[in-house]
Amino acid sequence: MLTRLDDLLRFGADDHAAVTYKDETLTYRELRSRVARAAEGLRGLEPGARVAIYAEKRLETVVAIFAVAAAGGVVVPINPLFKPRQVEYVIEDCGAVLLLTTAERARTLTGSVRTSLIEDLGAGTPDRHEATAPAGIAAILYTSGSTGRPKGVVLSHGNLLTGAESVAGYLGHTARDVVLAALPLSFDAGLSQLTTTFLAGAHVVLVNYLLPRDVVRLCARHRVTALTCVPPLWTQLAIQRWPDEATRHLRYFANTGGRLPTTTLARLRETFPQATPFLMYGLTEAFRSTYLDPAEIDRRPGSIGKAIPGAEVLVVRADGSVCDPGEEGEIVHRGPLVSLGYWNDPARTAARFRPFPPGADEIAVWSGDVAYRDDDGFIYFVGRTDDMIKTSGYRLSPTEVEEAAYATGLVAEAVAVGVPDEDLGEAVTLHAVLTAATTTPEELRRAMEHDLPRYMVPRRFLLADALPRSGNGKFDRAELRRRAMR
Repeated sequence: MLTRLDDLLRFGADDHAAVTYKDETLTYRELRSRVARAAEGLRGLEPGARVAIYAEKRLETVVAIFAVAAAGGVVVPINPLFKPRQVEYVIEDCGAVLLLTTAERARTLTGSVRTSLIEDLGAGTPDRHEATAPAGIAAILYTSGSTGRPKGVVLSHGNLLTGAESVAGYLGHTARDVVLAALPLSFDAGLSQLTTTFLAGAHVVLVNYLLPRDVVRLCARHRVTALTCVPPLWTQLAIQRWPDEATRHLRYFANTGGRLPTTTLARLRETFPQATPFLMYGLTEAFRSTYLDPAEIDRRPGSIGKAIPGAEVLVVRADGSVCDPGEEGEIVHRGPLVSLGYWNDPARTAARFRPFPPGADEIAVWSGDVAYRDDDGFIYFVGRTDDMIKTSGYRLSPTEVEEAAYATGLVAEAVAVGVPDEDLGEAVTLHAVLTAATTTPEELRRAMEHDLPRYMVPRRFLLADALPRSGNGKFDRAELRRRAMR
């Protein structure tokens, strides 16, 4: 019986390739040995102590994730695209007792948390620390929140293990698969690429995305059978030249993190005629939620499918009653994949994690996503009920973009909105009133790039002498969104 995240490493044959990065491969025997040594080096951790990992994908990162679990700690993988301000907020918010990172990244941080180089994990013993996390927590994944600060989604070992079994099941993973991990490990779908691979005793190849042709090259070199990406990456990959040696072994390709443009999907199906397409929808708060049966893709264009095995996903009215076919409502997810809530944030947890049906004992995730279902129960995504922006596979807060604009000292007023974009899902547009008429949009862009990851930096800047307000004095976001779409 699986009880802990590192139990997933049991399934691979000793001499079978487990994980590859660049020119180095660890077999399952070697991976298990390195995880055991690293966990021994973490033996000073109290159960539930948070360990933050801030590093690109590499062998040491994978070892660290599973070693923290084996040592009884809680892993907090930080998006490697985060800038120091965001990294330090995550470390402080989760109460991390240890940060594992690289020498280069450590030099950019000023926080006081104890820091160790990730490649030295297992070489020393940390001081003992008291832990306050409830039992059973495996990971905290930080995602943008509506207030502008990233929020930590708390996942149990059960969430991760159940999710691995469900996703590996419908994707048909076996020990013969080679999975190219192109998504960040701080992203629920990226972490799922590790868990579903190891559950099957398969081989995962790590790549820190550089150029689309690197993905093509690695698919050919490693005879990749499984590839999951977000829409912006798929759009770039669809226009690449794919030689036969890069496509012949591909068994499936999957999309997550937003709607895949119809034209992109069509081109990918032409490029990978022997591969099965999987279109998926997920919530970090529930780890994974739905997928569309590949046999239904042509019959139900635009659908996000039905609940993955082991989950229940419904479309409901505000009062909690289930919507009729064709009627729009909110997506609600319940079952064993529902996470434990938001770290250190009972108010937001209570707002998003509520009983379903109302008054029942079981807690569900009320997603904030609007959808409808057809007569056969297939779900169709419509949009968001809040101001969150979905771009490049990430959900980001307009407030965080606005705060970065104000921090430059170049703007007096700022409002960020998302505008539909065929490649990105939504493109970030910033409406701004400048403090000096001589400032250019390019100067503002460069200043914001200092504090924001690339995917958060606005693609377009619309300057004005004043921004419209609603009757209650707040910025009129609906009007600004309309202006951005002209």
